Amino acid sequence: MQVTETLNEGLKRGYAITVTAAELDSKVVEKLVEAQPDIEMKGFRKGKVPMPLLRKQYGQRLLGEAMQESIDGAMSSHFESSGDRPAMQPEVKMTNDDWKEGEDVKVEMSYEALPTIPELDLSVVTVEKLVAKADDASVEEALANLAETAQDFKDRDAGAKAEDGDQVTFDFVGKVDGEAFDGGSAEDYPLVLGSGSFIPGFEEQLVGVSTGDEKTVEVSFPEEYGAPNLAGKAATFECTIKAVKEPVAAEINDELAKKFGAEDLAALKTQITERLEAEYTGAARAVMKRSLLDSLDGLVSFDLPPSLVDAEAKQIAHQLYHEENPDDHGHDHGDITPTDEHMSLAVRRVRLGLLLAELGQQAKVEVSDAEMTQAIMNQARQYPGQERQFFDFVRQNQQMQQQLRAPIFEDKVIDFIVEQAKVTEKEVSKDDLQKAVEALEDEA
Repeated sequence: MQVTETLNEGLKRGYAITVTAAELDSKVVEKLVEAQPDIEMKGFRKGKVPMPLLRKQYGQRLLGEAMQESIDGAMSSHFESSGDRPAMQPEVKMTNDDWKEGEDVKVEMSYEALPTIPELDLSVVTVEKLVAKADDASVEEALANLAETAQDFKDRDAGAKAEDGDQVTFDFVGKVDGEAFDGGSAEDYPLVLGSGSFIPGFEEQLVGVSTGDEKTVEVSFPEEYGAPNLAGKAATFECTIKAVKEPVAAEINDELAKKFGAEDLAALKTQITERLEAEYTGAARAVMKRSLLDSLDGLVSFDLPPSLVDAEAKQIAHQLYHEENPDDHGHDHGDITPTDEHMSLAVRRVRLGLLLAELGQQAKVEVSDAEMTQAIMNQARQYPGQERQFFDFVRQNQQMQQQLRAPIFEDKVIDFIVEQAKVTEKEVSKDDLQKAVEALEDEA
């Protein structure tokens, strides 16, 4: 077998591979000899079929296998001896398209090699870590928000008119073509106006009613309504208003705390403090990570495989297109040409991706089965009732597994770098931290 270099420019590589006819024939014979003891053929005892008959019966199929194995073997041997790592799947094609049995097989292989990553002294990397504490004002604000979500209702003054957001308690009888229909009546029904609980147009007509009013609401059921006998039909609802109540935030006390699973108000405040500081820690990590990546990006420089940069730029352009055109869910929008900005971002992402991968390999960073299982379970929660199907789907889909594994791997590499780097902590307010996060979003 002969492997001859035909191209070596930057990261681009090309090789001509020749598999001789003698090598192929030797492999075919080797396969036939290996299979002969288990082959049965009419007129011969098991394992005693003559080689010429075996070659006639199975030779063509085994020749194809031998050809593929020889080429694969030549490629594996080349990558092992050269140390090259292809950036993407190598392009392989036969050059003698009119090949006939008994002739040498000639193949061209081309690829872009991954670059050699320069060594980096992580101890010279400096990074600032923001630290924010949950102050009393933030805890009180969170408590007030909780109280609003646990709102109560109190009676409005006599004669007061219902407003959007009020709770109206009423009796009603629904009719279609003058006849009451099943499920169209209720007594003492509490309805929050603006909640969208009733069919479109219903709640708006109760705005302005007062306790004791009689009100006839006229609406039409949607065409796609679940009950076929009512879909698209005009209806009237005769309503008797029995109470009009305005929303009021729940009192901030031990009873409120118990509604949210805490033993008392003090325990609820502790939970809120811990939750807020966990949120601040997550936000601060995002800011630190961006700062760290910026530092790394300025410390290293090496050639990048054009194919990886092009693929990343196209992915960025495609993603941004769909973010800007959320109603276009398909992929028949034609080619989206990456801009210079997309290319610049792609260069940064590819360079940092290769660097982090190299550092992770050096540090022997691995994503454990337990971490993968947890990541899959977290994703599965987005599909209530279909968690098992999603779990099985991911287990059978290598690409999806890689999408879940990549951010875990990256975070673990970031942790490794931070351990080696010079880290300074800076205490900041919640507002300052928020501004730093917003600055990240503006740069994204």
